[in-house]
Amino acid sequence: MRLRLLAVVCCLVLAGCAAPAAPSPTPEADRLGVENGYAATDSLAVDASDGLNETELDAVVARTMARVELIRGLEFERTVPVEVISREEFLNGSSSDTTVDSPFERAREQRYEAAMLVGENRTVGGAFGEIYGGSVLGYYSPSADRIVLVSDSETPTVDRATLAHELVHALQDQRLSLLGGAANPDVRMAETGVVEGDANYVEAQYEERCGAEWDCINRPSGEGGASIADENLGLYLTVYAPYSEGPTLVHRVRQRGGWAAVNELYVRPPESSEQLIHPSDYPRDRPARVVVPDRSTAEFDRAGATRLGEATLFAMLWQQRAIDRGTLSRDPGPYSAYNYSHPATAGWEGDKLVPYFDADSDDPVADGYVLKTRWETERDARHFVRAYRGLLTESLNATAGNEGVYRVENGSFEDAFRVTREGRTVRIVNAPTVDALDEVRRGD
Repeated sequence: MRLRLLAVVCCLVLAGCAAPAAPSPTPEADRLGVENGYAATDSLAVDASDGLNETELDAVVARTMARVELIRGLEFERTVPVEVISREEFLNGSSSDTTVDSPFERAREQRYEAAMLVGENRTVGGAFGEIYGGSVLGYYSPSADRIVLVSDSETPTVDRATLAHELVHALQDQRLSLLGGAANPDVRMAETGVVEGDANYVEAQYEERCGAEWDCINRPSGEGGASIADENLGLYLTVYAPYSEGPTLVHRVRQRGGWAAVNELYVRPPESSEQLIHPSDYPRDRPARVVVPDRSTAEFDRAGATRLGEATLFAMLWQQRAIDRGTLSRDPGPYSAYNYSHPATAGWEGDKLVPYFDADSDDPVADGYVLKTRWETERDARHFVRAYRGLLTESLNATAGNEGVYRVENGSFEDAFRVTREGRTVRIVNAPTVDALDEVRRGD
């Protein structure tokens, strides 16, 4: 599970030493499948195992651009500079935001705590920093208009698949859109599923042609970076969902209407991670509107609401072992790495998470939240609430009390919870203590 993404970091070029083949002689330098004089079918006398010098890198980039546009059916408007750096250089140039100073950051802490992915013993920014540091293979920076490839080899080398992937992002930026700007995290995940799904799908098509139709540079051996700590695996699944589930959506849309239909995804992207996980739900099955009236006391201040979404709820149950972890690798969709669908979350129809800040404290540990979920059927709601209650009692060793109240006495999710179901609705109220549950939400 490795990431190619859109990011901004400062880096420099490291190069190697063989000579590329001469460019294909053609007066049609800008036709589809030819870039900077190199055609998609050209062979290059390049040994990429020890890195590439500037001339070699230019040739490999040009040929890869030609191949990407041939697969994708879109012409590049301009060449994007490509740099290759070591993992050490990437880590030195990146930073993790571990502050919790603003209302936005404080609400973010509650979002990932409500998802049982980042506990009170660490910050969300720190947890994401641990993930990205060892798993990023490359990125395209729209603001700098350049691509950076991150290599784990002793001599930084080019991974052809990562290069193709990032060139798709450059092509998207030039001809379509990079999307992913939605304020709602679940919508943003869905939009990112189009961008990363398209890039991963084209990357897969590229790899299928290597050896069979095209002469390709060898991929570096040992590309792997740091392993991901167990406590970060569920969080990683939320990051990886667009990469895993997006390609299947793109593939099925292309089957129905060709690349023109895929291009339309950038105009009408999916609205929830549910539509990534279940492509047949796109575009008809829109998320339900969920309302959470404010019933807090003066002890708590209501913050801006957000949505977790099906993919994050799946990651929550998977991380806390409330569902069979083998589900993830069982029957993934075409071109997808994993399967994010499980009966405990597959009936998701909508949700709303409302963080509540302790009015007298700046410490996020003193905060709480209300998570209200809506399900397609009562059976779906029962599946979810059963798994969630099992998460509390079996994974977090919670003590069950009366009227759906649970108390987690120790650990990074040490809190009180009230879990109730009414028909197709499941409501979870969280507070630092059992007494504070009614201060966060009265009347349940």
